[in-house]
This record gives sequence, structure tokens and C-alpha cells, in this order.
Amino acid sequence: MEEAKALFKKLKIYSLLDLALIIPASYNDTTLSLALEIGKNATLEAKVIQSSVQGGKLRVTFELPAFHNRRLSSLFFRTTPYHYKLFEIGSHHYIQGRLEEYRGYLQMSQPKSIKQIGKVTPKYKTLLKESEITSLIELYITERNLLNEGLDSKEVAILMHIHFPNAIEEVYENGNFKPEFISVLKFVEAFNHLKKLRGKRVDFPALRALNGDIKPFIEQLPFVLTDEQQAVITEIQKDLQCEDKAAKRMVVGDVGSGKTMVILASVMMALPHKSILMAPTSLLALQLYEEACKHLPKGVNIALVMQGKDEGDYTQADFIIGTHALLYKDDLPQASLVMVDEQHRFGTKQRASLEKLVLRQAQEPSQNTSIDLKSNHNTLAELVEAKPHFIQFSATPIPRTQAMMESELLDVSLITTTPFQREVVTQTISKQDFPNLLTHIKEEISQKHQVLIIYPLVEESREVPYQSLEESREFWEKNFQNVYVTHGKDKHKEEVLLAFREKGDILLATTVVEVGISLPRLTLIVIVGAERLGLATLHQLRGRVGRNGLKSWCYLYSNVKANERLIKFTQTTNGFDIAKLDLQFRDSGDILDGTIQSGQRFKWLDMVEDEEVIARAKNRVKIAL
Repeated sequence: MEEAKALFKKLKIYSLLDLALIIPASYNDTTLSLALEIGKNATLEAKVIQSSVQGGKLRVTFELPAFHNRRLSSLFFRTTPYHYKLFEIGSHHYIQGRLEEYRGYLQMSQPKSIKQIGKVTPKYKTLLKESEITSLIELYITERNLLNEGLDSKEVAILMHIHFPNAIEEVYENGNFKPEFISVLKFVEAFNHLKKLRGKRVDFPALRALNGDIKPFIEQLPFVLTDEQQAVITEIQKDLQCEDKAAKRMVVGDVGSGKTMVILASVMMALPHKSILMAPTSLLALQLYEEACKHLPKGVNIALVMQGKDEGDYTQADFIIGTHALLYKDDLPQASLVMVDEQHRFGTKQRASLEKLVLRQAQEPSQNTSIDLKSNHNTLAELVEAKPHFIQFSATPIPRTQAMMESELLDVSLITTTPFQREVVTQTISKQDFPNLLTHIKEEISQKHQVLIIYPLVEESREVPYQSLEESREFWEKNFQNVYVTHGKDKHKEEVLLAFREKGDILLATTVVEVGISLPRLTLIVIVGAERLGLATLHQLRGRVGRNGLKSWCYLYSNVKANERLIKFTQTTNGFDIAKLDLQFRDSGDILDGTIQSGQRFKWLDMVEDEEVIARAKNRVKIAL
């Protein structure tokens, strides 16, 4: 058992199905061949009738009794005394090798003499010796064990055929696994992965159930919420009304889908108890604060916490909005609801601090529990008796298949529609289109609209065939007024963005403006070197224009003609379809830690096409666990 554990660790096997999914790379079939097929491996009964040595090489002529004593010539290049003794004239053999023909004569170079015929032996490619992996498979891959994992009898039978075939025809069709075998491997891979994710989920009791009335908020909105916004709000209501289990939900909305209204509705549900929302940048925090002040009922006390700038008294507020500056407030009040906007934009250290913030909002542990907060060995269950409800929001759409996977770790809600139809024309352009682009930019500025130009780099680089931001700024500043410039390393980028929002005509930037900034007058964006960016990033950048229903344009400037990715992007407007396209072009990965990792890929499962397979696997996981 200890030896097996060491081997499993070496192979990074954590479940029985991990082992079952180590599929043979090939099979050694020692079934006697019924026909002589040139160019294919053959297993033949043979008798040595001639033997000679030529230049240190052994030439042996065999007679094939099953084929009217037809002759076959073999040449052995690396010979030892063993070969001379083995292939003595008159000796009988079962030989195996690739059958060739030369001028009508059968040949088989360096054939193996095998002792056992009529057997199909799997060949595995792993870090282990063949004997080690074979013994593990034989010991653990049994019908009973596979049934106990939650597979049905058909799936079990196919896995058993793959690992213990009686004949190669059981498994292969035209040299590949049969289609029904591949279908089962896809399912088992999805099922195994989902079971692992479900095992990682840990739920805690909530600090309290939250039953605040959202009607005063909904009724005074100057617009009607979309069906999807209302559906997600209902899901969150059910989460927050539960005291036995603290909510753990991710709300993913397309660009401009109105997730801010879902955030504010959640605040209303928490009343009269407190809510905290953490945003990745001061600009996002400020925008959320402005929206909250505009739309929440006047009786709701709102505070803003940012580095060097606070609005309101956060110790008394019902709703506290802030950046990572929240993490350094020792007198932060306990909140029954903690929300995070764009969590994926926080760094590793910030995420760790965020976890501490959530723990800090939880009830104090019982007095008889000894806890070392610096220790990595304490489990969350030991640290807290109850936790706040937790909701994270993202405006970066993910493929539906990934959402289905992630929902084993936490509940997932998708908002795929927008409150109004955004009219954004997306086109690819190149150098010859520049004069027309300049004319269009002047037209938009004359209408008090704004223009955003995204550059791939801040400074010149020989590796990138496009002008950098610094190389280009002189042209724009010379030919246009009210030109603002910022980038990721600019310490004053948030002040620049705010100033541009109020007074600017043209903003030159890098992808620092990808997510979140609201620029109501922005109607034209140019993305230089667009083919260098992922489709999801392009979609986020395109989402900066047309926010208020104004007709807008997104120009993809590229030196690459007829780029398939960009052409497909211009034809697709829905963020979730874009996410699926992005996945298609870059391959799917593993999301065991809640995020797609490019390092590990599914071997059989296609995250683009196999939505139905994942849905079936999810249903089975519910039954199995």
C-alpha cells in the first residue's frame, strides 16, 4: 500500500478515475495474423530454413506454414551469440514486426521472437516503469471500484475494455479509439474533474439571515431591470435568506449588463445590517460610490474608503465602498455581506488580505478554541464559527462550460443581456485607412464625443512592429487639443482618467482602461496591434464605447491581413460567445483552482463543444455525492 501511494504521488494521481484515465498509448497485439498486410505489424508462425552472416549482420530466412510455406527474409543488425543460438536452422518461432515487400520478396527487419501469442497488452507512457503502472492498473481498475466511483455499467465496461482488451478490434476502429469509447472518456474526464471541484468546496454557516426589503430601491429606479438582472437578484435573495450556509456566489455579467444594480439590490437585502464592497482601483470605487449615492434610497448611509480620501463615516455607514485601503482599517465594523468587484484583478497578496478581511468580519471564535492566525495549518472551520455572505462580481464573461465547472466550487450567475441595445460598429483597419480614421476622429470630437486610442507598448520596441504610446503622442498633441496620456506604470493614471472624463477629447493609453471605467461620451476606440491581444481583452476594450446608447465605433488596427480571429471578433458582440471563441483559439485548460490554467489541458474533453457532456457529468455528480 505504501509503495502504491508513492507511485500515485509520482504520477500526481488523486482519485481512482485519475488512474483509470491514464489510457494506453498503444497496444502490443500478439494475435496471429490472418493475412499478410504490407506496411503493417504482423505476428506470424515461422520456421528457420536458412541462416548466414554478412558483414557482422545476421540474415535469417523463415518459412511461414500458415501461408503455404511462403518465405520471409529478416536481417538482424545488432547481433549477439544469443541471436545465433535462438535462430538456429530448423527452430520454430512466433515472430513479430513490420511486414515489408521488396521485389516480390517478403521482409521483416529485426523481428522479435515472442513466447506468448493471442494476447493484447496495453503499453503506457508514464514516469513509471511499464511493470509498475501495469500492476497499479491491474490492482485498482476493477468493475467494482469503477462502479463505486459513480460510473454506470456501460462506462465501466468500456474502461475495462480499454485497459484489459481481449482483441484489438474491441478498442480500435481505423487505428483510433471507437467513437463510443471517446464519448465515454470525455464524460469520465468531466465527471472526475467535477467531483474534485465539489470536494474542494467548503461551506460555513452565515453570521445571520438577511431579509431586507428591496422594493424601495427597485420602485424608484428610472428604468426597468432586465429579466436576467431580476433573476440574479432573486438567486441572491435566496442565498442571503439562508442562515445555515453563508452565500458564496460569483456574478458574471457581460460588458454593460448592469451588474451595479445587482450590487445595490444586494445592499438593500442586507439592511439593516452592514455591507462592504471592495473594488480593485480608486476609479472603480469612486464610480460605484457615485452610482450608490444616485440610486440607493436617501436613508441608506454610504461611505467611501480610499487611500488619502474618505467620504462619509465608514464606522457608522450601512454600505462601505473602498479599495484595498479597507484592509488597513483596524476599526472596520462587522459586515453581514462582503462583496468584491473584479476579484481577478487583485494580486496574490491582496487576495490573501481579502481572505483576512472576510475572516475579520466573521464572528469571534469561541473562547475555548486556541488559534494561531499565522499558522498555515488552521482550517477555516477552526478559525470561524460563521462567515459573512460573500458575493464576487466580474465583467469578464467566461465560457458557459467554465461557468458550469466553476459552479461546483461556488454558485455562479450569468448576466448575458444588456439593458439596451448597444450599437457598436467593429472594423479592422490598416495603414491605408489612416486618413479616413483621422477624418472620423475629428467628426466625433466636433460632436463633443471622446476618442480612445490603445497602444501595445509605452516605449519603442524592435520586437513590436507598431508605434509605441510615447512615439505617437507628439503627433496627436500637435494636431489635436485636450489630449491626455496614461498607462499602467503612471502613478497618476486615475487622476488622468478622471480629468479626461470631464475635459478630454482624445485619450492615449495602454490596456489600463480595459475594465470598469465609465466614459459616457466615448464613441470611438482604436486598438493598435489588435491581433496581439486576446479576444476577451478586445471585448472589454470595445465595451468602453457606446455605454449610453450612442452609436459608436471600434477600429482594430492591424498590419496582419485577413486575421481569422479578428474577423470572427468583428462578427460577434455577445461577451459569452466571445469567451467561447477565445477558448477555441487558445485551447481550454484546467480550472481546479477556480481559474483556467494554461499548463494543464483536458485530453478528451473539449471545453468549446462539449457543453452537453459537462451538463450530464454535473447531474451525475449530484447523484454520486
